[in-house]
Amino acid sequence: MSPANVNQPNADQGSKSEFEQLLENYLDVMPRRGEIRTATILQIESRAIIVDMGAKQDGIVPSQDIERLDDDVRNGLKVGAEVPVYVLNPRDQDDNLVVSINMGLQQYDWEKARQLLTSEEVVQVTVTGHNRGGILVRWNRLEGFIPSSHLVSVNLSNERRDVWGDVQGKGLGVKVIEVDQDRRRLIFSEREAQKEWRAQQKARLLSELKEGDVVKGTVTGLRDFGAFVNLGGADGLIHVSELAWHRVDHPRDVLKVGDEIDVYVLNLDRESNRIALSRKRLLNDPWEDADQRYHEGQLVEGSVTNVVDFGAFIALDNGLEGLLHLSEMGDGSLKEPYSYVKKSDRLSLRISHLEPEKRRVGFTQRWGTDAGAPAEGAPAGEAAPDAAPAASESADSDVPAAAEGGEEAPPAAAE
Repeated sequence: MSPANVNQPNADQGSKSEFEQLLENYLDVMPRRGEIRTATILQIESRAIIVDMGAKQDGIVPSQDIERLDDDVRNGLKVGAEVPVYVLNPRDQDDNLVVSINMGLQQYDWEKARQLLTSEEVVQVTVTGHNRGGILVRWNRLEGFIPSSHLVSVNLSNERRDVWGDVQGKGLGVKVIEVDQDRRRLIFSEREAQKEWRAQQKARLLSELKEGDVVKGTVTGLRDFGAFVNLGGADGLIHVSELAWHRVDHPRDVLKVGDEIDVYVLNLDRESNRIALSRKRLLNDPWEDADQRYHEGQLVEGSVTNVVDFGAFIALDNGLEGLLHLSEMGDGSLKEPYSYVKKSDRLSLRISHLEPEKRRVGFTQRWGTDAGAPAEGAPAGEAAPDAAPAASESADSDVPAAAEGGEEAPPAAAE
């Protein structure tokens, strides 16, 4: 075998190795479907944009993709500018490399959404529509969804069309709670964002407020145990015992949702982020001048605040509260009070006994009867010397528990 023939196979092997290397290099440069690349704009035409992707072939952005871009993005496209592109088709039927700027930009948004899922940062979205399960929103270039269970400001139970007209285009603060790019699933929660925002606002308020401050707030909720008042992003609680000087059976008796009121900051618990408020501390204590404003035998008007087996509690308009005992109702022959008076009734009655130092007052409707008539010639509205003690003793002997601050007595009056 000649030397030439001996070396020939090595030459073929070298050529094959060089071909494989070229093929590998070509494949490395050739864009793949779904790939994101940074491209440079070479030419902007009315129906397409030509971009250089560093490949053997320039990419084409079709007109449909350009129309999907936001006006600000579209108007900002210039020859020589770099843009992210998404490879839609490495080679279509006309051998064109078709790419999308819009989907390239969306990829950045998906990456940002994944970051937000970890950071739990609150972002703004815009309402674009709704369905039976929740509302559709837009965030940057992505479409997202807020399930009805994660909504706070929109009530899906209301099916009136005009309500949806009001929220269309509305901005909402939300948190990202699920990201699945493969399924193009981006889920937000307004409820979680509200929790975060309220916690931040309450922490801010707790750092700014001091016990003893007087601030303005709006009543946001009423419960059996008290009223919630929004102080500008965070709620404080007025316990039912701090609503008024007289007995309050339920907060709705003195407040309603939406009322704007001044409140006194009673206590700040920075560890548990709780704000205790008082309304009655801003009202005059009716017992301070009770001995100057009232006297035994005086005719007054009051409202029934509670009805119990042994009588009814009456609150005068300034908050002074006492007991109208069953034996002092009507002609004194009643067996039970419920058929005679009910809560919120307005009654005319007289003060049977008054003890400001003990924060006690008793009422009667029998003043002037044989059992408790004023002395002949006594001025109207004034007690006869021998009549008032009888009424006072009757009330004290019949209801010792109420007079001493028992279970049925109003807390404020008892203390």
